[in-house]
Amino acid sequence: MHLKKLALSLALAGIALPAAHATNGYFQPGFSVKSVGMGGVGIAFPQDALAAAINPAGMVDIGNRLDFGVSAFQPKRDASLSPDATVMTPMGVYPIGGSYGGNDTKTFIIPEFGVNYMLNPTMSVGVSVYGNGGLNTGYSKIFPPFNPGTGVDLQQLFIAPTFAMKVNSSNSIGVSLNIVHQSFRANGLSNLCNAPVPGAPAGTTLSANPSACTDNGHADSNGVGVRIGWIGQLTPTFSVGATYQSETHMQGFGKYSGLFANAGQFNIPANFGVGVAWKATPAMTVAADVVRIDYGSIPAIANGMLPGQLGGQTNGPGFGWKSINVYKLGVAYQYNEALTLRAGWNHGDNPIDSSNILFNTLAPGVVKDHLTLGATYAIAKNMELSFDYVHALGNSVTGQLPSNFGFTGTETLSMSQNVLGVSLGWKY
Repeated sequence: MHLKKLALSLALAGIALPAAHATNGYFQPGFSVKSVGMGGVGIAFPQDALAAAINPAGMVDIGNRLDFGVSAFQPKRDASLSPDATVMTPMGVYPIGGSYGGNDTKTFIIPEFGVNYMLNPTMSVGVSVYGNGGLNTGYSKIFPPFNPGTGVDLQQLFIAPTFAMKVNSSNSIGVSLNIVHQSFRANGLSNLCNAPVPGAPAGTTLSANPSACTDNGHADSNGVGVRIGWIGQLTPTFSVGATYQSETHMQGFGKYSGLFANAGQFNIPANFGVGVAWKATPAMTVAADVVRIDYGSIPAIANGMLPGQLGGQTNGPGFGWKSINVYKLGVAYQYNEALTLRAGWNHGDNPIDSSNILFNTLAPGVVKDHLTLGATYAIAKNMELSFDYVHALGNSVTGQLPSNFGFTGTETLSMSQNVLGVSLGWKY
């Protein structure tokens, strides 16, 4: 491919704005149709031009290629309150027991794009464009103090220019500059934002800035980070990889400076991992990754409902999420020259515990296990079509509603998901 064509491809990549949603907390379980079909593995097993999203060192091993894919994502998110649940309102005690679905939007479309160009046999440049993750809920019916239409929408787009090189015949390294754009909207929280703080002076509300807390449309922010990686071919059939992504410092969401801690700042947590790939037979490769996502270091994500702290303050309330480990296992089997089959399993810790149940009605990211299938079929010598299917098994968390805000009873958050993806790859 000529450099002029490569530059055009990079420009087109920038228009791929995703509706990103995910299940390892709010991160995606994998970052390409091929990877997701194997449970999201890829630290030591690059397969396409989205490899930089997992480990940039892999880009030098995939050759000249272009990949474009799209996935249809259907999450089912629900909140169920115990039959005896009540809340104190200005009109008295109000029964709120029952089930509430946060599924106003049922299907999301998530595009992905990648291109790689070999400068010479040992160096490559490329770019991967993908949705890192996100959250979405919308409750047409909901319990007080939430209003009908309550929900959030978080989207994160990564554009990752990448340089990779072979240090020697057995070791590759790579670095990606992560250029990040994210968007956020919150609706239906006015009663919470303007609620009086128990025991505080009159006029003190739960938000330090109620006018910048809810129903302000989408707010945007930008940031820059970096991901580095290494892959070592220890034997002809066994490779090891490692990768690290720095915390991405983002501009604050000005329209929601009274909702998130640190005046609306929503940084993207650091994450790192190691992986292995073993070519068990000439036709079969088994790969596994272990990843750590540091949600607990981001105040807007990690802070709980802290007594005396107001929305938007430095230590203001957040979702109360903890850092998690994610375990990925996948297998690829080349059935014949044209057809490769894949399967995988992805298990992530649940970042939500029972002590922060109420606020996570907005973000019930409680899924833990995913079962995945995938396939690639060569439709021409240099062209291939790939598919994946993911079923995220339903999981739930139950916790006591906060009595200091006038609640009684318990709430159960649950989620399950299905994803179907397709991508087209061109080797040039």
